[in-house]
Amino acid sequence: MACLNTLKLEIKTLEKIFTKSHERFQILNSSVDELTCRFIGRNGKRYDIHANITETYPSSPPVWFAESEETSVTNAVQILSNTNGRDNHVINQVGILLRELCRLHNVPLPPDMDNLTIPFQLPPPNAPSIAHHSPAPIDDIESDQEDVEDPICESEQESEGDEDIQLEMDDGRNTNKKDEMEVEHLATLERLRQSQRQDYLKGSVSGSVQATDRLMKELRDIYRSDSFKSNMYSIELVNDSIYEWNIRLKSVDPDSPLHNDLIMLKEKEGKDSILLNIMFKETYPFEPPFVRVVHPIISGGYVLLGGAICMELLTKQGWSSAYTVEAVIMQIAATLVKGKARIQFGPTKALSQGQYSLARAQQSFKSLVQIHEKNGWFTPPKEDG
Repeated sequence: MACLNTLKLEIKTLEKIFTKSHERFQILNSSVDELTCRFIGRNGKRYDIHANITETYPSSPPVWFAESEETSVTNAVQILSNTNGRDNHVINQVGILLRELCRLHNVPLPPDMDNLTIPFQLPPPNAPSIAHHSPAPIDDIESDQEDVEDPICESEQESEGDEDIQLEMDDGRNTNKKDEMEVEHLATLERLRQSQRQDYLKGSVSGSVQATDRLMKELRDIYRSDSFKSNMYSIELVNDSIYEWNIRLKSVDPDSPLHNDLIMLKEKEGKDSILLNIMFKETYPFEPPFVRVVHPIISGGYVLLGGAICMELLTKQGWSSAYTVEAVIMQIAATLVKGKARIQFGPTKALSQGQYSLARAQQSFKSLVQIHEKNGWFTPPKEDG
């Protein structure tokens, strides 16, 4: 990612202006990868909004998504996907977002807005704060500069890897995240980036920039996660596509019958996992992925005909763009156990070929959604989890 020093300074500026105690807008968490903000509307109602800062930043803007489905919030967030040039910078994105939120909620702009500026220079080594520099106000940037890269970016291109180390340390994580990944996973990410570049050059891009960037970030985060490293599950990209993943779920509650069934599955068939297939649309993360069980045949556990899974979270009604893929995987594991899932042993080879298929899974899931849209979803009591 280019312009890392500028990005770091912008984030520090935002944190300084919009503290966690600000009456209108707060920066709750921040790193060079993502930003979590909170807008406080009328009567103190809170709206949490997230931004993923992608590999293509600042050529493309951060990917924003709100936890609330209210149009007064989603409409403001949607505007941010149509910016370009200097307006792609995160500090300008926040300015645009806050202006629009204040307008839609009919509340006054905070006076702090005047301090939103893009820092164009690195601070001297002993500078006490970035306020000593002479940044350019948002509204004073000439339109003919929109497509010009920041001067700072040119010198950073070749030392990008070193900059990552420093920034991760600044975020309070004292290790280099790149070193936390296995070589094979770094190679996978690089292969995907190269493939995407080739597709762009050929004009044969599949999916959307927004979905691709989000999925690349999700995959990178999973490779770094403790659950993945502890072998609770594994991931394989189908045909090297970022839009279709095979997940091998290897670990469930050790006190559950399903855990014992997995041990027996390894003894009988030499397989130690439940194979899930996840397919993403170009509208991700604003629409849920389609998830199905591929193997083995399971009874109970809310697994439907064809391998589809009965979970409100996986429907448009129950989905939130704030959910991560890892959270979905963990929730599926919990749901299988909660639903008393059991692996069906016996002459299942022919059965699996006839019963578990993508077409059957899609059809049964479609029927499920139609039923629940009419009758609603059952919510178990809190004491049941």
